[in-house]
Amino acid sequence: MSEQNSVERKTVRKRRVFYIPGYDPFHPRRYRELYRKESAAQADISGYEIGLKPKEGKGLYGWHVSAAIDDTEIESEIQVLYWADMVKTSMDMGILPTYGVMLRTAWTYIGSGALWRLMRLRKGPVIAALYPVGFLVLQAVLAWLAAYGLAQLMQVFVPNMLGVVLGWGFGSMFAYCILDFFRRKDNKFFAYYLMHDYAYSARTKGANPPELETRMGEFVDRIGEALRSDVDEVLVVGHSSGAHIGVSVLADLLRARRLPADSPTLSFLTLGQVVPMVSFLPNAWRLRADLTYLSQQQTPFWVDVTAPGDGCAFALCDPVSVSGVAPPEKLQPLVFSAAFTQSLSPERWAELRWKFFRLHFQYLCAFDAPKDYDYFLITAGPMTLAKRYEGRPASKSRIETPVNRFTSTAP
Repeated sequence: MSEQNSVERKTVRKRRVFYIPGYDPFHPRRYRELYRKESAAQADISGYEIGLKPKEGKGLYGWHVSAAIDDTEIESEIQVLYWADMVKTSMDMGILPTYGVMLRTAWTYIGSGALWRLMRLRKGPVIAALYPVGFLVLQAVLAWLAAYGLAQLMQVFVPNMLGVVLGWGFGSMFAYCILDFFRRKDNKFFAYYLMHDYAYSARTKGANPPELETRMGEFVDRIGEALRSDVDEVLVVGHSSGAHIGVSVLADLLRARRLPADSPTLSFLTLGQVVPMVSFLPNAWRLRADLTYLSQQQTPFWVDVTAPGDGCAFALCDPVSVSGVAPPEKLQPLVFSAAFTQSLSPERWAELRWKFFRLHFQYLCAFDAPKDYDYFLITAGPMTLAKRYEGRPASKSRIETPVNRFTSTAP
């Protein structure tokens, strides 16, 4: 790709990293502890030094990383762009409202035709989307069967109208207990969690909720402030649903001309993206417009990393092209695979391959035999993202076929 910023730093000694999580209700300390544990493991494997300490400067959530890599000392400040409070609010509903949301979400994807087109890309994330529907329906069937069985049993002992009333009364309470059991154990089943994840975008048919737009404006301000600081690189990382948020945040920042002429190098890394789950919905005009716009820019340098082993991501699907909004002058992103099956040892892969949700976070973790993707070299190493992947070809097996029915970028 051609020149990035007007001032391109080749060696990084100071960096600001902004991490945008996916649809996760977790406190940022979870990502800090994950980084602490996995960076230490990767440093041991790869032979470099890395350590964490409390954050410096402004910002509510983050940590500081000091690294010594390739005879260079690097200081990186990592900040989590927090929107978990919105996730928690959207998930805060009872059993019956969740079933109502399930029906509306299913109709949004099926009625619009988005579901069938998404299946033409990757079946894994579509199965992940169908899983909560199937499992919630199974829970309801089990609860109904239990209620029906108890009602029939009660009528054997009280064979009159009182038996009917008592039977269905106790049966209904038993059914509720079954449903409540599954809800309370959702940290093992993930049915409610995934249902609310897909419902968050589906309820507006792909448009960003107003409260998210407001928060994204705050993200733009924080990144804009970092671009006026004395660092060599400002790196934005979007994981899962955070990828499409990052696309719109950076598009807003560039349109508002918040990139100074002498700014640090601006870089963008998307990991395990699920962009098509939103961009394929009818009202996702804003996201589609932002994808088109960002794909034509030389700055930020944009790298999209996925892996076929991650069943929750649209692996190797170019998010711009498959959404049907790639312009003739498209420059970005660079799409390639983290190659889980090659970068993890056979033993480690055998341990993780059926842990779908854990694999969706593998991009943020250590690899036994990393190839050219190392999250900790990217976020704490001595090279900018552009320099690290200079001349790196895109994966030959990437998918660029436009299959989206909705390609308009304005209402």
